[in-house]
Amino acid sequence: MNAAGQQSSTAAAAASLAALPSVDKLLQHGALQDLQAAHGKTACTQAIRGVLAELRSALRADGAAFDTARLAPDAIAQAVQTALAKRFAPKLRTVFNLSGTVLHTNLGRALLPPEAIASVVQAMAAPVNLEYDLATGGRGDRDDLVEALLCELTGAEAATVVNNNAAAVLLALGSLAAGREVIVSRGELVEIGGAFRIPDIMARAGAKLVEVGTTNRTHPRDYDAAISEHTALLMKVHCSNYAVTGFTKSVPDSEVADIAHARKLPMVVDLGSGTLVDLRQWGLPYEVTVRETVQAGADLVTFSGDKLLGGPQAGLIVGRKDLIAKIKANPLKRALRVGKITLAALEPVLRLYLSPDQLGERLTTLRLFTRPAADMQAQAEALAPLLQGAVGTAFAVTTAALSSQIGSGALPVESLPSHGLRIAPSSAQQVGRQLQRLETALRQLPRPVIGRIREDALWLDLRCLEAADQTAFVQQLPLLADALAAPAAPLS
Repeated sequence: MNAAGQQSSTAAAAASLAALPSVDKLLQHGALQDLQAAHGKTACTQAIRGVLAELRSALRADGAAFDTARLAPDAIAQAVQTALAKRFAPKLRTVFNLSGTVLHTNLGRALLPPEAIASVVQAMAAPVNLEYDLATGGRGDRDDLVEALLCELTGAEAATVVNNNAAAVLLALGSLAAGREVIVSRGELVEIGGAFRIPDIMARAGAKLVEVGTTNRTHPRDYDAAISEHTALLMKVHCSNYAVTGFTKSVPDSEVADIAHARKLPMVVDLGSGTLVDLRQWGLPYEVTVRETVQAGADLVTFSGDKLLGGPQAGLIVGRKDLIAKIKANPLKRALRVGKITLAALEPVLRLYLSPDQLGERLTTLRLFTRPAADMQAQAEALAPLLQGAVGTAFAVTTAALSSQIGSGALPVESLPSHGLRIAPSSAQQVGRQLQRLETALRQLPRPVIGRIREDALWLDLRCLEAADQTAFVQQLPLLADALAAPAAPLS
């Protein structure tokens, strides 16, 4: 641009800058007055100033090329509305979990039953007797709200609750074995998630790990030979997130308990994804229950509340009364304790287990585990043409038999027969890029849809799409069509 053109552009930019409406004038705009009623004058003013600052920067940068239509009050009001919507949009959102993993850690694990949800709402809306003894009028213990239920359901003498199972293991070891040795089979030194490793947790608790046996075989004599005057306890870790097959041997809980008790030592079991009922009665694979573990002689058992149990995130510790008392006396217990919201959700979930004949329908997690594949097949056949209409000719939608998994370290080699939808690009060109575009469009829907990409297709497992949510899923399909109809970057 020559000097004259540059001078003209600068003059045009200056004139446009002068034409920008003031903050006060914009606050009087009808649409912005409505936004003030919704978000307050302060937030609206901040948003207006932010939009005006962006417009000034664009004007100075673009000069004569700047679209002056953006300076109109209506356009500015729309930009402010967009900015406020983005600022006040919640980060925690509901999604459709069509990944094929029921207890998906990244998607919040177990869904709570209606009884738990109602209890949580009530606890948030009004004062509760969290640490108040209604019988005596004195201070209570928050564990008292669920301890009796946990003892009844597990056969343990006492119980306490912390914020997750990793905390439960850390607290138990720190309370019972700080500065002393803990004996664990090498085959049970598991890693759960990205940061929970048994050796690391033990080190943080101040206990010294003593490994016995080998990766694939551990014998009773290995435990017995490792016990010394420095031993605090023997520990078993349930290998819920992997399986060792072939030439293997492990020592049953009952035998490890006998070895420990013969030396007057406690035996602790970390069940991880603990269950309170025998899942075989619903046609699911066997998983040892907490009660069976207590009956086998375990003095302390730790397990999760938000996995197979189907409740909120929590770490549950049950066992001998004297050991639970030591744990509760640990100052770290206060740092790891749960609040009223967790307890409000946990208590009604535990109460559902008092009626085991109704559990399959009333406990949401168990209901999802046991959905018949035929139901999901019928669902897939109904949804396939609707989804095909949304994705257009660029993709082909077909129904498919699938295998769901329980997830979150529970029954790792077991699968649940399921049914769902396979969405594959019609063109063989840049298949990966096409699938990424589709996956992104699904994630950007008002209620994001989470599937999985494998074998040159995007798969939607319908196990976790119950009838009550199907209408909401269908209603946003036109938005998916709009997103895919938008111009995409050229495939090169």
